Parts: sequence; structure tokens; C-alpha cells
Amino acid sequence: MSDTEPIVLPLARKAGGNQGLPDTAYRRGGISFSRQELSQILNVYGRKVATGEWRDYAIDTLKEKAVFSVFRRSSEVPLYRIEKAPKLGRRQGAYSVIAATGLILKRGHDLSRVLLALEGLRLVEA
Repeated sequence: MSDTEPIVLPLARKAGGNQGLPDTAYRRGGISFSRQELSQILNVYGRKVATGEWRDYAIDTLKEKAVFSVFRRSSEVPLYRIEKAPKLGRRQGAYSVIAATGLILKRGHDLSRVLLALEGLRLVEA
């Protein structure tokens, strides 16, 4: 294998279809964000980093959902979690924004509309 040769990961199909989500949603390691989804999330993240509100992030690919966690500092609990849970895709929507307290700020089928919940929020220092 050379350095220029791409690494191709085989997709693991789930019984019953993928409920309208791209094929990249189901991988061996678990659910993951597609390139377009990550682009939307990182656009919001970049704006918040530029204002100094956010400083770090983590991406988790779990068996039933993918999680993008946002931190003020890397040693703290996440301020917000952006989750993709395909099993909820037909009901409440596959995407959700969850605060550090566990409160679901927004849930829906369209990631760009769900991410709007983070746009109006400002960090308040005590």
C-alpha cells in the first residue's frame, strides 16, 4: 500500500434499510457523520471559536449514534452535544442539540435547522 492510495472501508448494512440516511451513516465502528454534516457542524464551531466561546471538541462514533461534543475547556464536561441517532429519524428527527444539563434544545430531521439553536446562545461568565 502506498501513501497516495486511499483507504476504503467496507460498509456494514443494517437490516431494514438505513431510513433515508446516507450509506456513510453505518460503518463498522458505529454511526458516523457524513462529510456534509461535519462541514455544517464545523462552520458553527469555527464561528464560536472565533468569538472565544468554544475551545475544543470531540467526536464519538457509537453503535447507535454519533456525537459531536463541544467544550469550553478540554478538562470540563461538554457544553453542548450534537447527536445523530438514525433510529429516531422517522419519529422526532435524527439530529439533536443537547445542553450540558441534558436538556434537548432542538431536535429535527434537518441538521442545518437544528444547528440554528446554537446560533443565538451566548456564554455568560459568572
